Amino acid sequence: MSPYTATRRTFLTGALAAATGVVLGGTPALAAPARVLGTQDWMGALADSTPLRHLTIPGTHNAGARYGGPWTECQNTTVAEQLGSGIRFLDVRCRITGDAFAIHHGASYQNLMFGDVLIACRDFLAAHPSETVLMRVKQEYSEESDAAFRQIFDLYLDGKGWRPLFRLDPTLPDLGGARGKVVLLADNGGLPGVRYADPAVFDIQDDYMAEPFGKYPKIEAQFRKAAQQPGKLFMNYVSTAALLPPRSNADRLNPQVHTFLDGSEAAGWTGLGIVPLDYPATRPGLVESLIRHNPVA
Repeated sequence: MSPYTATRRTFLTGALAAATGVVLGGTPALAAPARVLGTQDWMGALADSTPLRHLTIPGTHNAGARYGGPWTECQNTTVAEQLGSGIRFLDVRCRITGDAFAIHHGASYQNLMFGDVLIACRDFLAAHPSETVLMRVKQEYSEESDAAFRQIFDLYLDGKGWRPLFRLDPTLPDLGGARGKVVLLADNGGLPGVRYADPAVFDIQDDYMAEPFGKYPKIEAQFRKAAQQPGKLFMNYVSTAALLPPRSNADRLNPQVHTFLDGSEAAGWTGLGIVPLDYPATRPGLVESLIRHNPVA
């Protein structure tokens, strides 16, 4: 039994004893304090053998995009705050600048470097080793060759010492093999890791130019497909940049997604895949609702 499954069972046993006043040997049972699994360590409730494609994973689209004006900004919380809130997928856009990656959304530099993103992930995973972070890495606002992009990435891995943080295998692991690591989803031909958008692995809904009324039915349809036709790692982007700025679109789409997830049709659905969002923090309970659509160990 993994330590994470054991922790969950200890928590459930303690909670049951406290709730029912169980008497053991004629003496009222005093439940030992148990660590409550919340948004910071929700993966600790899941079995090591759970394939990542069987999870429902809250994510952030353009995770570092907090600057540049209403048409560029997609988030209002830092990467560290996102991870603490339960987010486990980060969409990271990198511009080559010298021997480093700067985080960009289009032309807008986000006052953030790739190393800052990695520090946030390292610190979070060190404090919460039951968790994993899936990271899409994509070149943004630079058009260097795959080889040049890989050269800079390798410098992070070996020259800057980040290799131990990553899981760079080309296949998706089970959760036990991913805990404590950043699983690289490579959206660049030069990178190692799982090939992002490989049709043998992924089923992606990312119509980022659909206006909210046209986008929402696509989101619902992708949730249904994930629930009814499991097998791939589904991705269901709630974000869109059509007609209105990302915040305005999120204010329309996020409440609808939240209501659907908590409704009767979706009750009991698990394995809904990765769900990247803009501004998830502005809709209290949305990330928690996604987390609830995971299998119980």
